[in-house]
Order: sequence, then C-alpha cells, then structure tokens
Amino acid sequence: MDPEVKQLIEMGATAAQAQVALKKAKQDVMRAAEMIFAGEIDDVPDEQGGSEPKREAAKGARPLTPDDDEDDEDDVPSEAGDSDGGFDEEDDENDYGNDYDSDYEAKHHGIFFSKSRREEVNEIDEEPEYAVVAVPTPTSGNPLTGSASSGTKAKLPILSQADFMRGCPEASEQSYLFSLYHKLSEPRRRCPNWQNCGGEVKTAKSEFLAIYPTFDAYTIALRQTVVKACPKCAQTVCSACGEGTALPTPNVQQPSHIPVYNPLFHCADLQGVILGMGLYMIDTFFSDGWLKSSGIKDGEDGEERASKKRKTSNVEADFTSLMVSAGMHPSAPQGKKKPSGTGYDGNAREDTTGQTEAQRSQNLRDTQLGTLMSQVRVYLPSLQRTGGSYPSDYLVSPTALAHLRRRFNHVASSLLRNDSLSDMSERSVLYFELFEWLQTVSNHEALASMVAMPIMIPSSSTEVGGQSGSKRVRQRLVIYEGSSGPRELMESLVIQATAAIKGLEGTGSAKDKEQKEMTEAEKRVLTVNSGPTSGKGKGKEKLMNEDNARLLQFCERIILTANAIDRSLRETKGDAFVDRLRASLPKLPGSSPHKNNNAAAGPSSSSPTVTLAGPPLAADASETDAIKVYEEWGNAVRFEYCDLTVQPLPGQAPEGTTDDTPSYMSVFSTDARMLAHADIPKRSLAIAKELAVLTTNLPVAWNSSIFLRVDESRVDVIKCLITGPEGTPYYNGCYLFDIFLGPNYNISSPSVKYMTTNGGKFRFNPNLYADGKVCLSLLGTWQGPGWVAGKSTLLQVLISIQSMILTDEPYLNEPGWANSAGTAASAAYSANVRRMVVHTAMLGNLKNPPEPFKDIILTHFRLKANNITKQLDEWLKLDDGKALSGQGAAYTGGPATGPGGSGAGSGFRAHVEEMKRLLVGLTRGQDPTTREGSSSTNLSVTDGSTTAPIPGDEMDGLEYD
Repeated sequence: MDPEVKQLIEMGATAAQAQVALKKAKQDVMRAAEMIFAGEIDDVPDEQGGSEPKREAAKGARPLTPDDDEDDEDDVPSEAGDSDGGFDEEDDENDYGNDYDSDYEAKHHGIFFSKSRREEVNEIDEEPEYAVVAVPTPTSGNPLTGSASSGTKAKLPILSQADFMRGCPEASEQSYLFSLYHKLSEPRRRCPNWQNCGGEVKTAKSEFLAIYPTFDAYTIALRQTVVKACPKCAQTVCSACGEGTALPTPNVQQPSHIPVYNPLFHCADLQGVILGMGLYMIDTFFSDGWLKSSGIKDGEDGEERASKKRKTSNVEADFTSLMVSAGMHPSAPQGKKKPSGTGYDGNAREDTTGQTEAQRSQNLRDTQLGTLMSQVRVYLPSLQRTGGSYPSDYLVSPTALAHLRRRFNHVASSLLRNDSLSDMSERSVLYFELFEWLQTVSNHEALASMVAMPIMIPSSSTEVGGQSGSKRVRQRLVIYEGSSGPRELMESLVIQATAAIKGLEGTGSAKDKEQKEMTEAEKRVLTVNSGPTSGKGKGKEKLMNEDNARLLQFCERIILTANAIDRSLRETKGDAFVDRLRASLPKLPGSSPHKNNNAAAGPSSSSPTVTLAGPPLAADASETDAIKVYEEWGNAVRFEYCDLTVQPLPGQAPEGTTDDTPSYMSVFSTDARMLAHADIPKRSLAIAKELAVLTTNLPVAWNSSIFLRVDESRVDVIKCLITGPEGTPYYNGCYLFDIFLGPNYNISSPSVKYMTTNGGKFRFNPNLYADGKVCLSLLGTWQGPGWVAGKSTLLQVLISIQSMILTDEPYLNEPGWANSAGTAASAAYSANVRRMVVHTAMLGNLKNPPEPFKDIILTHFRLKANNITKQLDEWLKLDDGKALSGQGAAYTGGPATGPGGSGAGSGFRAHVEEMKRLLVGLTRGQDPTTREGSSSTNLSVTDGSTTAPIPGDEMDGLEYD
C-alpha cells in the first residue's frame, strides 16, 4: 500500500476515499487530507478501490503531520487483532510491563509503556501565519469570570499545525489532533437549525489559535468570541464544536449541583484547544523563555520578532528547537571555555560575577512560569472542581490527553530531574504548582496513568531538508526514547526529602531525640503553619531557623504529594496497579543491621561456609551480566544509615561530656561527643542539603564506586569506602575514610581521615599520608582552589579523592615530581603501590573487613572475582621484583630480581596467590574472615615500622620475605 494512502487511513479515511482524494489533489497529501475533512469525498463508496484494510503503524519514522512523504516499509503488529495489545514480547520484562494498566491500553491501543522503546518521528517547522486581533487587558483576577478592557490591535502569530501536533505520535492521536486543528481552521459553522433556517456563523482560525502574550488574554479573548448567534434564527452556537448552547436564564437561580455557566467549558473541542494552547505556552516558556515578558514590546509586532529569530544560525536554531521539544531550558551560548574544577592543585578561581543577577532572573522566571501553570491548571479535567464539574470534566477530550502526555510530561520530568533539593526548595513557587498539577492529574481516572507510566522524550534531532509549497517549512528527524515517568522521578525526590528531614533532625544525641519525641510532631505543625516561631509575647520561643523551616516544609510537601498520588492511583486504578508501580521505584536508603559495641573486635568466629550478602551471580556469568548485577547492587546499597556507636570505657569520657554520651566508630568520636548537645541551625540546614544530594548522586560503576554509611542518630558522623578506579594501580582495592561534619560546616570544610594505612605504616599516595592525612585543597591541606563557604560540598571532596588522588600515575601528585610522567621512577612507584594495594586494600580488607563495610567488601570482591583474578595476573607481569616499601613517598626499593612476572617478588606473588584462592572460595560461599587456628598479629614489613594498628586495619599473618 502506498504510504500516502496509509497516512490518510491513519486519519480516519477509507482506502477508497484516500485514493480518490490523492488523485484529485495530484498526490499532495496535505491537500487530500483537507478535502477529506471538508467532506468533499464523502460521496465515494467504500467499495471503490477495495475494502478498507486494517490500519497499520510504521516501525520507521512516523509522520507528525500529513505532509510527510517518507516511505514506511515495515509494519508492526500493534492493532486490535494482536493478543498482546501492541507490545513486543521482550517488553514484558522491561520496566513496567505491558499489563501495567490494561484499562488505559484498551483506550489508547498501541501505546508502549517501556523505557526501552525508541521512535523516529518526522517533524516540521512551518513559517507562522499572522492575524491582526484585539489583545484584551485582564481587569479581574478570577480566571473563570475575568473581564477585560478593549485592549489594542496587534499582529499575532497563529499556532501552526506542526506545533499543535508536535510530539511522539501514539496510536490514533494524530488523527484526533489533525481533525481538531482542521475543524478550528474552517471559516464557518452551520447553525444547529440549518435545515430549517439555512444560517451559518462565521469563525476564524485566529479566534482559537492566535498566540497571545499571556494565557489570561487568550482565554478572555476566546470567551468573548466562542459563542455566536445565528444571523437567521438567533440560535446561539459554540463556534468550536458547532453545537447549540443554552445560555443561563437571567435572574433564575441554578440548582446547587450545576456549576456556574462558562462558555469555555462547553465541549471537548474547547477543552482540547485551550489545554493545547496553554501547554504550548508552558512548554515554550519553560524551554525558550520568549514569553517571559507579559506583553508585546512597543513598536515591534510578532512578525518582526520572528524575523529577528530567523537570523540565528541553523545550528543554534536546531539545538534550541530540540530543547523546546524536550521540555528543557536551553542555556546561554557557550564558547570553548576550558573546564575548571576544584581539586588537589591548580590556581583556578570560581567566577561568581553575575550570580545575584542570575538568581534574580531565575526567581522572576519561576514566578511567571508558576503563574502561567496555575492559570492553565484551571482547565484541567477535574471531578473535584469547586462549584461542580462540567461535562468535559467527565468525558475527557482525546486531544487534551495527547497534549498532556506530549507537553506536560516533558516539562514535569525535566523539573523533577533536578538533583538539588536545595535548588528546588528555593524555587518552591514553581515546584509547589508542579505538585498541584501532579495531584490534579492523578485524581482523574482518565489521566492518572500518565503520572505512573514511562514517557517519551527526544534524544536527538537531525535536519533532513525542507519542503516546497505555499509555506516554507523545515523538516527534522527526531528520535524519541523511553524515559522515567513523573512518579518514578518523584520517588527520587522522596528519597532526598527523607534524608534532608533526617539531617534537620539528626545532629543531636539519641538521648536528646528521646526527650523531644513527644513534642516533635507538634513543633513541626507549628513550624509549617505559623512560620519559624511559635508562642506569644515575650516568651515566644524560636523553634527553627527560617531557612530550615522552609526546607522542612518543602520536603514534607514532596512526601505528601507522592503519598497523595499513590492514594489517588489506588482509588482510580486499584491496588495491583500501585503495587506493581511501587515495586519498580527506587528504594529509600535502609538501615544497615550492623551493630558493633567494640570498635576493635577481631575476626568473625562464624562457620567457614555462610550465606553471603549481596545478589547471586552465576558461575558462568559473562562480564556484561556481572556489570549489570554489580551496578544494580551498588546503587541499592551506596547510601545507608547504620549504628556507628560504641560503648566508651568507664572513666574515659572526654572533658565536657558524660559517660553516658555515646562514642562512635570513628577517629572523630571525641569531636562528635563534644557536639552531642549542640544546636546549630545553619549547620543542620547544610547537612540536610548535603544528605539529600548524597542519597541519589553517589557514583556507582563497575570501574569505581563510592559507598557511604551515616550514623542513624548522628548524621554528622560518616564513614566512606571508595573502590579504586580502573586503569590505576589502585584498581579494585577498597579505601576507607572517616568523615565528620564539624561545628562550622559548611562554612568550613569537613574533617576527613584516610583509614586504609595498614596500621599507620603504608603511604599509598603523595596525598594520602600513613598517619591518615588527606592532602587536598578543598580540605585546606594543599594549595589551590579551596573550600567555598556555603557552596562546596562533601560530594566534591569524595569525587576529587576518587578522580584526582587515586590516579593512573600517583608519582606525579608529588609537586617535585610533577614533570616525571612516564619515567622509570614513576613506573617503580606505581609498582610499589600495587604491592600495597594487594597486601592491604585487597587481601587485608577481605580477610578482616572493617565495619560497617563488611558486606560491601565481600560482595564487591565476590561479584568482581573473575575480573580481579585477571587483573592480578596482569599485575604479576608488571611487577619489577622489588620489595615493598610502606613509605611510598620516599620510595627507593631494593634491586629487581628479574624482568616481568619471572622476577615478581616472592612476597608479592604469595599474596596474589592467596588473594586468588580467597576469591575462588568467596564465589563458593566461603567466608574469608574465618580461618581455623589463625591469630591476629601485626604486619612485619621491610621498613621496620612499628606503628600501632588503627582499629579495623589489622592484618593476620601477612609478611613479606
């Protein structure tokens, strides 16, 4: 079948009508479609040209508008005859599954709900038409009954068909959108009594599709023109649908269950075009910002503005157009500025010029966008409308559904992808309105599924040439890909909000929390409802810093919104729907079961064979499968709360504390005890924001990951584990750090101590001292860009350690050796580091894993056992045969015993073999921490160091020859 015929059949024509229309239109699809919708082909019998075939959907590029001439060769079996409802069998296991909402699928048959889906769509950009219209000036704040002054005449652009239909096509949505746009473009409507009076009312496309400077102006102008009287019989007619209207009788009170008459709620056609225009304005404002002014600039009409806009380069225009489609805000033009960061060295300084002005501009835009969204939300279908619901609230227009799915979901998902809870709380005027939208949509049975389902967003756009005709157009091939839906993205915010609330409440001692437990709920209610203070007169007590209260209120609103969405989905879609949804959502960070009352506890005494933590991995699993399992596991456990307290010895409480003040499994335990009863609001706020970011942004990958454990009652006490990056002599080792967020955090940097030092004997890097000092400019322990008060974060510190200290040539981190890349000295230094890594960061941690990371360490080595075994064999080949030196910064080493692997030191070879043996046992379920007849001894190394071991870093019977 010809592609042109298929396109017209997609729009509802029969095969016979399509063939006749194309013949009359000389194969012009657009003209043929106009003839069909104008009724010029209605007299063609269905038999002509054969019976109507089953409508088919193209697998290749799908047309946005009927002008597309692309050939569609392959068909997908996605129609009613298919038992699977249009889903590929492989999609059954992807994300939400094809039975996620069978009711929604029945109505919108052929739509895929999978993040693995990919679609190619031909989209066009048309030269806009213009019309001179009167722009009213709103004089009333009520969006439903607002009035306006006469306004001024202005030339405004008309929303093009391409923009009206933009987005990833689904099932029959295109035919609905095309039909409505064509209907609204007709110049007249027949009177409902046309057979008797023969009258018609005149209409114009500009009445429905003119792009006004504000949404209020659009709705007021539409209200003034949508109801017309037949010139023959005086019957009032809705110019959108052509049906008669029944105006309310003056001085007659309507029953209480009947809402106040509003012509804009008369029919589904009006609902579709109003939401289409409103969502177009929201999408365009959010993406492009050209609507940020609330009126037309004097002396410049819409055509002049468009002319200026057309002068931009094609590349920039393509990029901006794609960003608009994606619902993303395009950034300012950027040159080839060299990226600069904050690490352990360098002279770069952050440029803060213009930040205040940029923040002011952002706040203004957020307020304007929030106001626009509030105005458009009035016209969302709602069964809980104040004053009663209209018929269009119950029977939702298919075009309204299409616009919501294409435009609102893109804007919502872009806003919800913001990974900064602090930024979102500062933009609460916009986010609160977004939450109102999500709740309104989820409350309606016909719309609720859109909140839960994956969505389609554009991933790339390529210009494929223009088309000739009466209008100049530009054609683009846009690739849409499946992505997380609003509810899934909302869950990430819930995780951040929960962590932030814990941060606001979790810097006091456990005893303090028990004392506050009876009044915490009351305080929170007072804080949210009455501001940061409560009480009256002189005795009023400040309960919470204003900034803290604002963040707390925002976090609670996030959680309330998510709960309200789930409750609405249960009411409209059922428990099974919500249960399947929640099973696929990211999980809140749990609490580790670890409880250790003795920081210097020895190896486990459990049986040699145990059920190890972490996911299973088949013995014959490929590396691709192992990577998938590892990263899924890592993302699930990267951030957890746990009990890091230990019982202090009697009489050893630090000055200023009591014996019942808990100690912590941290070198900063004394500092934490001293702040046990401190109440520092700004510090609590900073920690709350920090935790919110860390819960969802810690990097987890096969080649290197960061894991955190935070004390469940003192969130300022933190322990960190970083796995060494691939391509470095630190690869696959486990490196531990103790962290404390001190009394001046985040005005000053956190305290960080390196713990994987083999009892203070090994210096793994010029920036990681044997005594635990971490040399990093962010921490104020090295030259270069330092900590920026209120701006820098703990996440920056961790990533700087991971990427700028644990490097491929650590020798170069020493200032005096910075120009020695590729030298024999650098190679010898790296070889020595590898020996230390196998000895301590691998074998030592595996045989005596420090808490609370035992499960992390054992699972890390078990899932990567094959990879590490190959790595160790390579390291044997690279070894220079020299003896290990614990003080690597002053490395001299002994003479090499031979080239390559043949000359690998016997001590290094012995530890590699032991490591490989333990890895084999680990994959068989054997616990490497249990060794019959073993005793815990101090390590003896060639440099003769006798530094006492730090708890958790002891080695058992490991000696070099």
